[in-house]
Order: sequence, then C-alpha cells, then structure tokens
Amino acid sequence: MYDVIVVGGGHAGCEAAHAASQLKMKTLLITANIKNIADMPCNPSIGGSAKGIVVREIDALGGIMGKIADMTHLQIKMLNAKKGPAVRSLRAQADKKQYPQKMLEALQSQKYLEIKEAMVENLIVEDNKIKGVLLEDDEPIAAKAVILTTGTYLKAQILVGDSKTPSGPHGEKESKNLSDNLRKLGFEIQRLKTGTPPRIAKNSVDLQVLQEEKGDQEYLTFSFDNPASYDIDKQESCYLVYTNEKTHQIIKENLSKSSMYGGYVEGVGPRYCPSIEDKIVRFQDKERHQLFFEPETKENDEWYLQGFSTSMPIDIQEKMVHSLKGFEHAQINKYAYAIEYDAINPLQLKASLETKVVENLFTAGQINGTSGYEEAAAQGLIAGINAALKLQNKEPLILKRNEAYIGVLIDDLVTKGTKEPYRLLTSRAEYRLLLRGDNADLRLRDYGYQVGLINKKQYQNLQTKKTNIKKLIDILETTNLKLNESNKQFFIASNIEIPASSLKLSNLLKRPAITLKFLENFVDLDFSEEVKEQVEIAIKYEGYIKKMEKEVEKLINLENKQIPSDIDYDKVGNIATEAREKLKKVMPTTIAQATRISGVNPADIAVLTVYLKKEYGK
Repeated sequence: MYDVIVVGGGHAGCEAAHAASQLKMKTLLITANIKNIADMPCNPSIGGSAKGIVVREIDALGGIMGKIADMTHLQIKMLNAKKGPAVRSLRAQADKKQYPQKMLEALQSQKYLEIKEAMVENLIVEDNKIKGVLLEDDEPIAAKAVILTTGTYLKAQILVGDSKTPSGPHGEKESKNLSDNLRKLGFEIQRLKTGTPPRIAKNSVDLQVLQEEKGDQEYLTFSFDNPASYDIDKQESCYLVYTNEKTHQIIKENLSKSSMYGGYVEGVGPRYCPSIEDKIVRFQDKERHQLFFEPETKENDEWYLQGFSTSMPIDIQEKMVHSLKGFEHAQINKYAYAIEYDAINPLQLKASLETKVVENLFTAGQINGTSGYEEAAAQGLIAGINAALKLQNKEPLILKRNEAYIGVLIDDLVTKGTKEPYRLLTSRAEYRLLLRGDNADLRLRDYGYQVGLINKKQYQNLQTKKTNIKKLIDILETTNLKLNESNKQFFIASNIEIPASSLKLSNLLKRPAITLKFLENFVDLDFSEEVKEQVEIAIKYEGYIKKMEKEVEKLINLENKQIPSDIDYDKVGNIATEAREKLKKVMPTTIAQATRISGVNPADIAVLTVYLKKEYGK
C-alpha cells in the first residue's frame, strides 16, 4: 500500500512525486518509460514571460524545477529587463539531454520514492474514493491518494498533413483506455491539441546571415538557494530569423494540406502559441513573423525553430523551412507535428487540485487543460503538497491570486475552466506588481516552510534577508543628503539635476534618474544585490504598490465571505438562469471566487450576498 501514486513522469509528475516523497509519503511514480522522465518534446526551454516567475515560485515553495534548470541550461536571459519589474521574467535555454538526466537523479535519491515502468489504464474507486490504480496487465496497486499527470498521452494522436497516428510524443505508446474510464466515473472529457517545430542540423544553416542573440552578461538563477555555477562566457547563442513573403505564400497555397485547415484536427489548439499556418491566417496584415533558432543540447547538432510549429505534410515543411533566409540548404532531422489528446474539464477540480468527482484523486498538468512545462510543474507541486496534507488530515495549501501566479493559474482553471490549452500571461494577474520574480521567496517561502518542503537553513536565510531589507530601508529613510560642493559634483558628473534642497535618501531614490548605485556615492550600503533590488523597487514603486495593496484588501474581504458547501442555488431567487447554472457547476467557496465566474454578474452577486446573510447569517 502506497500513500501516493503519481501517474506520469512529465514535469507535473516530477514535482508531485518529489513533493510527496519529501513530505515522507510512501510514493510510487509510474511512467511508461523511465527515459522520458522530465522530457521536453516541444521547445527545450524553462521560463519565459510570466512562466519564469512561476519557476521562481516553485523554488520558493520547495520545488525542484528551478534548481535543475540552473544546473543544466545552455543560455539564460532576463526578458523585459528594460521594462518595469512587474513584467521581467527569466528564460533559460535548457539542455534537452542533461535536464531529464539530472531530474531523474534527483528523484532516484528520494528516500520515500519508487519509480516503476508501466502503463495505468484504470483507477480503483470505491464509494467515490480512490483506492489505487489498475495497470495495463490488470495488476492492481493500492494507494491512499492518486495524482494523474498524464500530459498529452490520453488517446494521443500524432498529426502530419492528412495522416493520423495513434502515438504519444517521440512515437511512445499512448494511453488507450484511461480517459474512457475517467468518463465512466463522471469526468467531462475534452479534446485538445498542441504542436512542435521541426528539428534542424545546425551545421546546415548559414548562421552568418542571422541575428545573434547572446545570453545575459550577469549571473542569473531561478533558485534562491544556490549561487550561479555556469561559465557566463560559454553560453550558447541563439539566432533570430523571420518568415518572409515566400514563406507566407507557400503556407497559403497549401493550407488545405495542413491537419488543422484540412479538417483532420478534432482538438482545440493553444490561442497564445499557435502554429505558423495559424499565425499567417489570423495575422494577414503581418509581413513577417519572428522565429528563434535555438540549441537543444551540447550532445548533438540538433536545433529547433521556436515559433515554427506546424502540421503541414513533410514535403511542404521542406519548402517552408528552405524559404527562410539562411535555411536554403537546411537539413531537417525531425519533422514538425501536431498532437491531439484528451483532457478533463478543470471545473471539476477543487482549488487544491483534488477532483470533485473522486475523493483523494488529484490531477495536474496538461490533463487539466494547460500548456507549458512551467504550468504543469506548478500544478504538480501543489497537487503533491495537497495530497500529502490531505492524508495528514491538514488543510490544503491554496494560494490566492494576490499571492502567486500559481494562485492565478489554478483559480482561473477551477473557476473559469478552459476550452483550449491554457497559458499563463502577465496580463492574467491583476496584482502583477506584487507578483514579481524577484520577491517570490518573500511571498511564498513561509508557506514552503510550513508544509515542510523548506528546511531551517533556507528559512533562516529568508529571515536574514527580510532583516537586511528593513535595515537598508531604515538607513535610506533616516539619512539626509548634504548638498555640499563635493556631493554636487556627483550629480554634475552623472548629468542628473541637483536637488533644490537637502533630501532624505529615500525621497531622492523616488526620482526616475536616481538609483541605489548612484546613492552609494554618498553612503556605504554593504548589502547583497538582491536586498538592494528589493529596497529599490519598494521605494521607487511605493505609490503603485500601496494602491494595489488597497485593492488586495477588498479582495481579501470578499475571500473571507465563505459560501457554505451545502448551498442549494435553486433556492436562491432572482438570479439569472446562466448565473445559477454556472454557480451550480463551479460551486465557489467564497464570494470572491463567485465574482470571477463568467456569466455571474454583479446583480447576481448582490442577490447571493443577501441570501447568504438571510439564510446563514453571513
């Protein structure tokens, strides 16, 4: 008997198994092929816009993705570095071979974790409570909790042109029966689609005519715990390339041959990561589309075209690739494809990621309708934590929208649902100035410590950081700048306007042209760079942050207004029919969550609030 069984060894499964075993749950990770643990069948990168912040949140909570990415990346950059702190986000080009190897080593070192190669095709359920899983050969394995992280393998089909092949990524065996068995249990199954670009031999491309994109020349890490350990001058370069008129013409002339436009696709594809043919159709005013030619691993010469995923036939893919500048003689090692798969309706999930249909059954990753390694890993971590907490008879860890992008992700899924592969964007977070990558540890590490994934040393480091932030703020708020001739020269040398009168350093720092580095001309600031960064952001954006914190107070007030689980919405008079149906479907736990349900209007919320006060005294 296992405490927790994790089904699937992708990014969600790795985090779930790691978290559960770290919390001393006897855990079994079942995967069809141990060689595909933490596989990257699409683009081998970690992070990106919003996603990089999620990876830092995973690390802050005690997850493992950021640490493995730091150990194995080929290049790392801070996206939007010249923009405001709310939209800055790390992105690393991962080594497609090394990342899975290091992840497997980390999992194999876990004391309470076993890994088994097998295919799960059914669940053992009694009285709507999970009891274990049933393997393909009908072998039963008992467990107190099960976490499904099946990725794109449920009834998976590979699509290239008009051909459909039952298969998971890399030609792996697909799960034939599990989604049908989930349907029998009462789950709503939907069909989704995603895709991947072609793989090209680097030495067959003329890199000289492409725009080189190098890694940043400052050390960067996803993890808050370990210093950077890479050679900053030996990062791999990426290259920028654009589609052109010829590329677009080839695609337009052959649209009917693509799986999507030829009518061969059943599933719904990702809106925010479309195929190249979808881009050409949807954005016909664009003369060109940006692509990145990026490495996959140091172990071979295979590179991929980020932004060029397609389901065109092989002969058309050849023409499309060869139409690109520098790719006239490119050798395609692996052709692009689309993949269709089954997923559940995430409205059937609680905010803990436990299903509403079967007790102690959790789901995470693409089975919940998301896209992306980072979104999957975040869900896996939360599912692993909450499965362990449920077995310990403890309250689940549920992050609010003002606390984490992970909270935004899960709340969107369980409150709004999705009919297409969901992708995190900075625009989805109302409080994004508070949810920055630089402060993920300050926001979330306390939670990681409380659940048991952050150790005492990590926690003490956090307390030291908090203390130093307060010390530095105190120094800046109590130190006045003397406007003597010597100090004025620093302003003149930096071409910065000299203040009209003596000011506190904190007030001076609020000026756009003034930085902490400049203020070090006047006062010794012996603090770490990360402490300085926190203080500079806190002071420069103080007005905006305070305004956002007031909005958060309103949210928390609504979050505190609980909706009883036994409420009968048919008895709530005078609400719209659509609102009643949506409320019955989602069963929100708070008024705040109810306000975010599509189709539930302010008038419906007002009626519901009056009803709760009358019937429940709330």
